[in-house]
Amino acid sequence: MTEFITLGEPLVVLASENQDISLEAADHFSKYLAGAELNVAIGMSRLGHEATYISKVGDDSFGNFIIESIKKAKIDDSYLTKDKNYSTGFYLKQKVSDGDPTVDYYRKNSAAANLSSSELETIDLSEIKIAHLSGIFPALSKTSLKTFQAFNQRLTEANILTIFDPNLRPVLWDNQEKMIRTINDLAKRSQIILPGINEGEILTGSSEPEKIADFYLKQSPLTKTVVVKLGAEGAFAKLKSGESFTLSGFKVTKVIDTVGAGDGFAVGLESALLEGKILKEAVKRACAVGALAVQSSGDSEGYPTKEELEAFYKEK
Repeated sequence: MTEFITLGEPLVVLASENQDISLEAADHFSKYLAGAELNVAIGMSRLGHEATYISKVGDDSFGNFIIESIKKAKIDDSYLTKDKNYSTGFYLKQKVSDGDPTVDYYRKNSAAANLSSSELETIDLSEIKIAHLSGIFPALSKTSLKTFQAFNQRLTEANILTIFDPNLRPVLWDNQEKMIRTINDLAKRSQIILPGINEGEILTGSSEPEKIADFYLKQSPLTKTVVVKLGAEGAFAKLKSGESFTLSGFKVTKVIDTVGAGDGFAVGLESALLEGKILKEAVKRACAVGALAVQSSGDSEGYPTKEELEAFYKEK
């Protein structure tokens, strides 16, 4: 029984193996599965939860790689279709010893960007308890924005818990003003918002976690909880009731790759909530999965199984 669903664009990432070398100079790359929402579905599956992933790929080698990888990850692909008229998106990622890597996207007019709302009308939501939504998919095209909005409306009408991660990708938007306006408007339609501290500053104009949380709690009656990701420092959470708390992050000896850490945070939080854990326990697991994620290359390679998560807790 699938209780978790997400909508997004699956990508192939060609990750450089040449450390601290520019992408134009790099000459050795490894192929991985990528895509923020897909990362979350993979993480949920590893923790023992059935996950449904909605998207569209091209009828090409990258699309076939994605489909086979999703099957291997034991993710429900009932609503993952193939379209011969468009290509599968991909990107190049730099390998760095410190900080965030440079990425070059090749995803304009991709198959996923042309997924229409009419293609989602037959999706069965009867067993779904949690839906993960991200600000990336609606940034792909006018079509994807409309599809996102229609899907979000269906989730709301079905009383499904919706969790929204802004996941800012400025390169996908026409300009920053449009990005901020659209993302904040989309956030109004979810019960839980997961902004990163840097994203929060861009979106709300404040770098203070509580002010960021207050912005989203006040802008919509639907939003009940905001969890601000503080990176290595942990997370700050605030509820509509006014209750708030801060949890420290887990110490990591060596950061290998920061990409996928935010998605890992969502995995930890959403899997715990699906299991009926209280918010504080869910945020703790979110921090743990995020810490594990940065210790591996690739977007989702570091996400743990239940056993690996328990072992991580014991080590700490």
